[in-house]
Amino acid sequence: MTGTETVLGAPAERREGREKVTGAARYAAEYDHPGRALAWPVPATVARGRVTAVDARPALALPGVLAVLTHENAPRLGEPEDPTLSVLQDPRVPHRGWFVALVVAETLEAARDGAAAVRVLYEAEEHHVTLSAADPEAYVPETANGGYPAVTEHGDPDGAFAASATRLECAYRVPPLHNHPMEPHTTTARWDDGRLTAHTSSQGTSAVRAELARLFALPEERITVLAEHVGGGFGSKGTPRCDVVLAAMAARHTGRPVTLALPRRTLPAVVGHRATTLHRLRLGADAEGRISALTHEVTTCSSRVKEFVEQAAVPARVMYAAPDSRTRHRVVRLDVPTPSWMRAPGEAPGMFALESALDELACATGVDPVELRVRNEPETEPDSGKPFSSRHLVECLREGARRFGWAGRDPRPRSGAAGPLLVGTGVAAATYPVLVSPCVASARALPDGGFLVRVNATDIGTGARTVCAQVAADALGVPAERVRIEIGDSRIGFAPVAGGSAGTASWGWAVHEACARLTERLAGHTGVLPEEGVEASADTSGPAGARSPWSRHAFGAHFAEVAVDTVTGEVRVTRLLGVFAAGRVLNPRTARSQFVGGMTMGLGMALTEGSTMDPAFGGFVESDLASYHVPAHADVPSVEAHWIEEDDPHLNPMGSKGIGEIGIVGSAAAVGNAVHHATGVRFRELPLTPDRVLTGLLDHAHAPGTLGV
Repeated sequence: MTGTETVLGAPAERREGREKVTGAARYAAEYDHPGRALAWPVPATVARGRVTAVDARPALALPGVLAVLTHENAPRLGEPEDPTLSVLQDPRVPHRGWFVALVVAETLEAARDGAAAVRVLYEAEEHHVTLSAADPEAYVPETANGGYPAVTEHGDPDGAFAASATRLECAYRVPPLHNHPMEPHTTTARWDDGRLTAHTSSQGTSAVRAELARLFALPEERITVLAEHVGGGFGSKGTPRCDVVLAAMAARHTGRPVTLALPRRTLPAVVGHRATTLHRLRLGADAEGRISALTHEVTTCSSRVKEFVEQAAVPARVMYAAPDSRTRHRVVRLDVPTPSWMRAPGEAPGMFALESALDELACATGVDPVELRVRNEPETEPDSGKPFSSRHLVECLREGARRFGWAGRDPRPRSGAAGPLLVGTGVAAATYPVLVSPCVASARALPDGGFLVRVNATDIGTGARTVCAQVAADALGVPAERVRIEIGDSRIGFAPVAGGSAGTASWGWAVHEACARLTERLAGHTGVLPEEGVEASADTSGPAGARSPWSRHAFGAHFAEVAVDTVTGEVRVTRLLGVFAAGRVLNPRTARSQFVGGMTMGLGMALTEGSTMDPAFGGFVESDLASYHVPAHADVPSVEAHWIEEDDPHLNPMGSKGIGEIGIVGSAAAVGNAVHHATGVRFRELPLTPDRVLTGLLDHAHAPGTLGV
């Protein structure tokens, strides 16, 4: 590339790609400082209670074991902002899997053997781990996640529903889901003269540093948090986790650097998960399918440790014109691990239920599912009345239908039989809010003609380095090759986490401003640059933190084709297609990867991913990748991602919207709707595993008025 006219919007290759494929990229566990020790946690084996005794002697007798930390001898911590980080501070056990000890040893094997040798006695208490919408302890919280009101109501939804020509009432269930990044939550921590350095697998080092400062009573400037390469997170690394706290505690206790990589089987209990959500929807419509009443009520659960309320009813406030509506969240506090952020929190489960219900409404009214959504397109955001900064959902639906060949579809369920296979197609819409946070960045012009741009972004596999360099090059008016980028270092300054599809919008805004200011400084500079170069910085706290008068969202449309085996109950998704409206696409190569990855994750949510809470022992049964099934290449034969270019001036200097999460939203519903079209059976609980599908097919075959499978 020799010019700058296409630097932003060009399909640039990932800058760190070669490092990753050659093994040169160093992750948190790979900082082998002299004298480094390894740690292994001991999880609680009761669902609720307290530790009455810990016998560490068998562990300490093993060769190589250096220390066993428990609530009796671990360093004392300050009050955390997040109560899940108050580890080894008292004998309580709020849920199964809560860490009650940590073994530190010379080798990983010795630490693991030592953890197995620790003997812990408990006083078990009665526990309650099963979510029910009828639970008498269910309550309406003050807010749902993200600060959204727990309840909204407009007009008279009950009266409008009763008066509607078509009335639909249905319930959906989304089970617990787990993030399971390939790199587990890992930290290597060391102390030097009262200073703490932590290499950690996190989606944001600024948040980790602030929490460590609070816990260890240190000024933030005495803490350095580094996250150069992160092997995935999907939300679970968006806030500090216990690995960084435990590693820092162990390093202080032993006086040696310590690495703690959480064993995968412990992750479901200690790093968050998507909580179960129970959905109740009521839709009223006229004979043409125009919605007159919409109610979406969600019941979910959280732990006794911390309230976390999946905001799954929030998308219903954005999507469709309904003059009379109600959305409500309820939560039950159970003796379960604390839920937390997972890719597209709220939108992923909420849109599965809403878009499945829209498909049911399309069937009830006889209106084509694409046309039904078009007919209910709002002029302004239904909940707030704000104008949309841009909304091209109808264009996504139309373009997706054209590319997918929707017009040739026979709308009748079970009309696509091919031997033992039933073939069907489905559609669902998608939305995700445009989020942006304040950030700082700096840009320096160097005497050799290059530029150094520093922003404390985190690259969790999305290509953050690459796109930030493109933003910088565009603002500087130089080829991207002349821009060097530094990220993942808390010393650079404050930056928000890589989450909420807000990373590029937030970091890029600060980078753009810093580079624009540097350009102005250089315009007034004469002569040779000094050896240290010329620098400019930016802090977007004002504009990026301001409330917008616009409703800002990305939108999309998902189309799916499935083949259902009537003999085995197996569902194969033969084709997924998505069309998205997500502002200006800054790098088509990395953007397509994000869209396809999200769609694949939605496919996993629809067909394979689901977790079970054991009511007797209070733990998740599916605790590793042998039992918690994520899609493999063979499960995704064809995934197409397309987009509509939007020119939205109400976002940020780049005109971009987040794309990391819009791909998953709607994908599961499109698959579920396609399965209904194929089989004539409406499955209202995920995942659509062969046993569940086969049972539904057999029940349908034996129902009165049916001809069998």
